[in-house]
Amino acid sequence: MSPPALPPEEAPVVLVLASGRGERFRAAGGTTHKLQALLGGRTVLEHTLAAVRDSGLPWHLEDAGHPGMGDSIAAAVRATRGAAGWLVLPADLPLVRGSSLRAVAQALRQHTVVVPQVAGQRGHPVGFAAPCGEALAGLRGPQGAASVIRAHTPWLLPLDDIGCITDIDTPADLERARALLPHAPAKPH
Repeated sequence: MSPPALPPEEAPVVLVLASGRGERFRAAGGTTHKLQALLGGRTVLEHTLAAVRDSGLPWHLEDAGHPGMGDSIAAAVRATRGAAGWLVLPADLPLVRGSSLRAVAQALRQHTVVVPQVAGQRGHPVGFAAPCGEALAGLRGPQGAASVIRAHTPWLLPLDDIGCITDIDTPADLERARALLPHAPAKPH
């Protein structure tokens, strides 16, 4: 059963982080930026944005060039000041489901920091309630929001969504995602 929609004033904003340079993907043999790589006829970014739209939550695409993930998160939070909270979603998670985004948003109603967990592995989107806004807006560097998570006791939300932990960093990751896509075409022998 899918989590119910939140009233707009209680809905956190999904921050889709698309600022990275995708250097590992190209270094591993990719011919394009990883977010523009094709997966089932659509780009990785288009898949991620489709899930965000499906969630029904407000969202913000942060695609300006920033030196690190912390800088990207900070810019996105500053652009959405006054939000009820934020779900930090790297744009390279094309298999994440909209229902997972809604589940994290629902859990934020009772917890300050929510981290989805799939098969014992922490994933995304990580949810942050409004009291985390100042700390998020001050982030810098490559470490993302790890310091904000450590400053709180995160609620580990068990989810059955492999998309929360299936990111695309290399062409091999893209191939694994293709195999996990619903209705993925069979590979020729």
